[in-house]
Amino acid sequence: MSTEAPSTEQIRAFVVSALGAMNYDTTGVDDDTLLGPAGADLESLSLAELGVRVEEEFGVRFDDDEAELLGTMTVGEFGAAVAARIGSASAAGH
Repeated sequence: MSTEAPSTEQIRAFVVSALGAMNYDTTGVDDDTLLGPAGADLESLSLAELGVRVEEEFGVRFDDDEAELLGTMTVGEFGAAVAARIGSASAAGH
């Protein structure tokens, strides 16, 4: 079993794939695309669903109040935040 953490690129690819699976148009989605309004246009429930999908895939946790903050992040910022959580969990031995 590999203990190597996924790269930010792998996380971003998963996020874009998850958006597609959630029936969002991912045409043109890149690191600079906002997850919320004026970007991928995810609403609160969809942001929560994306958070759950990422939690299940990468073993990280988001607090309920963080779901709203996801809408203010770009895909790149979200990927970096997930990578940082994975790194923190790895450093803590989880």
